[in-house]
Amino acid sequence: MAKVHNWQLGREMSYPYEAPQGPRRQFAAVFNINRCIGCQTCTMACKSTWTFSQGQEYMWWNNVESKPYGGYPQHWDMKILSLLEEANPGGQKWDSSVKEADTAPYGVYNGATIFEAAENTKAGQPAIGYIPTDLEWSAPNIHEDTAIRFQAGATLPEHPTWFFYLQRICNHCSYPACLAACPRQAIYKREEDGIVLLDQARCRGYRKCVEACPYKKTMYRGNTRVSEKCIACYPRLEGGDPLTGGEPMVTRCISTCVGKIRLQGWIDDEKSPLNFLVHKERVALPLYPQFGTQPNVYYIPPRWVPRPYLRQMFGPGVEEAIAKYANPSHELLGVLQLFGATQKLIASYEITADEAIGFNAGGREIVRVPIVEPVIVRPPERLNIT
Repeated sequence: MAKVHNWQLGREMSYPYEAPQGPRRQFAAVFNINRCIGCQTCTMACKSTWTFSQGQEYMWWNNVESKPYGGYPQHWDMKILSLLEEANPGGQKWDSSVKEADTAPYGVYNGATIFEAAENTKAGQPAIGYIPTDLEWSAPNIHEDTAIRFQAGATLPEHPTWFFYLQRICNHCSYPACLAACPRQAIYKREEDGIVLLDQARCRGYRKCVEACPYKKTMYRGNTRVSEKCIACYPRLEGGDPLTGGEPMVTRCISTCVGKIRLQGWIDDEKSPLNFLVHKERVALPLYPQFGTQPNVYYIPPRWVPRPYLRQMFGPGVEEAIAKYANPSHELLGVLQLFGATQKLIASYEITADEAIGFNAGGREIVRVPIVEPVIVRPPERLNIT
């Protein structure tokens, strides 16, 4: 295997291909778990747009699962973590004593990734993984709202009774396991935006992508015998929709989000609000960075959940992320108001004393929202008194 640098792990790692030159821009999204109400509007928007046909009944490119017990497919994360533990017992450890702002912001991961675990165990595969059973795909919303235990009362910073919603789409990883595993080279990253796509004309339905993807976001369609996956709504990103007059648009799941928990943009553009949230403020974290795929969907972790669980899920940056979210700077407070403020893609932003302003790629203003909503008190003569 080749050696590539994974900034989320803080080190070089093994990957089946040499480090690519990289896309001109990398699609990314941030999901604020604290705001999600579990309404599944995003799920149904995606389903009604992309996977409503015969053979796609159990394809949910976007899903919202209740953690810690829910999952689609069931137990997907626990199974991958168990495979990593079997290949490298006790090795999923982080060294946070040495941090570098750009190359190792969370410290160094000393365990094996899914690629290195396959290499070390000589499994004969590019990455360790498994193919879920039909039963595991059968219930996209299993254990909804199921808490860890039932106990009266709540305390902060951690609740004794807790669950949270985890919103999931394809992570459009920088080092995709699905791409590495495909013997047909049917999976590729678009040069213009880093979106991971699957060429169905080349696919022969071997399901190696399904087996290798640790997040289980490539899915096999039985009636066509090829795989399919989330495409990040790239036709909207290309700016062909008349709704925005040719402006690039965010994905369907992001644009329909009732709780305004999602923000889309370019992770590698320093002017982007995504870059601020991930690289500068470090309030948004990758999902299971120890897998080694360098995912490009990030999460603001939930404040009330026990920290050991969150550290396993999002890495050692959890404490810092939650502390900054709980006591936000003025700039962070402003950027948080841009979530769900427009269907157009925000390329850059400006935070004033009172407002958050979003601009398109050409520098034209596309949205302006107040940072603090005004409080209006009715005068005594207008009070509703019966």
